[in-house]
Amino acid sequence: MNLNGRSTLVTGGAGGLGEAVVRLFAAAGASVVIFDAAADRARELADELGDSVLAVVGDVLSETSVGEAVEVATGLGELSAVAIVHGAGVAGRTVNRDGTPHDLDLFQSTINLNIVGTFNVVRLAAVAMAGNEPDEHGQRGVFINTASIAGLEGQTGQVAYGSAKAGIIGMTLPVARDLSPMGMRINTIAPGTMGTPLMRSMPEEMQEKLVSTIPFPKRMGEPDEFAALVGHIVENPYLNGEVIRLDGALRFPPK
Repeated sequence: MNLNGRSTLVTGGAGGLGEAVVRLFAAAGASVVIFDAAADRARELADELGDSVLAVVGDVLSETSVGEAVEVATGLGELSAVAIVHGAGVAGRTVNRDGTPHDLDLFQSTINLNIVGTFNVVRLAAVAMAGNEPDEHGQRGVFINTASIAGLEGQTGQVAYGSAKAGIIGMTLPVARDLSPMGMRINTIAPGTMGTPLMRSMPEEMQEKLVSTIPFPKRMGEPDEFAALVGHIVENPYLNGEVIRLDGALRFPPK
C-alpha cells in the first residue's frame, strides 16, 4: 500500500520504536497521528515534523480516547495504516524468592495494556478503515501489532510480560481472518533486544550482557530497522496473518 496522501496512526508513537515508525510514515508522505500518554514528547515530535503530524494524548484502554485518535486520523485522509507500538511489562515470578505470590494487579494491568489495549485500537480503527475505497490490490488498510520474542520464549520473571505478548501473537491470525473479507491485513512484529533510548540508558555492563547472547549481528536492533520492517509490511500486499521475529537469531535463555 502506498501511504502517500493517506492517513496513519501510531500508538506509542512518542517512544523509541514508535517514533521511528512515525518518522517513516511521515517521510512516505502520510499524515500521522501520534497517540501516546506521554504528552510532552508526543507534542514535541509532532511540532518537529510539521503540520501533517498531530499528537493526540490518551489511553489505549479508553474507547473515548481511541475513538478521538481515530477521528483525528480520518479527518486527515483515509486511515490506511495503524502501527500499534505501545506496551510495557513488569518483572516478577509466579512465586517470588521471598515466598510471596506474583502481584495480581500488576499481572492484570500488564495484560490489559498490551492485549486489551491493542485489540481496542484494532477494533475501532477497523471500523473506520472499512469505509475506505480499496486500492488496486483490494486493500482498505493494514495493521502492524508489536509483540516480543518474550511472547514465544518468556524468561524467568517474565510471566506477566510474556503472557501479554503471547496474547498479541495469538490474536494475529484470527483478526486477519476476521478482517480479510473487508480488505484489511494485520501482521505482528516480535522484536528481540532493541536499542531504544530506554535500553541505551542501562549500565554498559548490562547492555554487554544482553548483546552477548545475540548470534548476529552481535548488537541490539535499531529502531530504524523495526520501522523498516513496518514499512515492508505496509508495502507488501501478500503479507497477512504473520508473526515476524526481528531479533538477530536470538532465542531467550531461561534467565
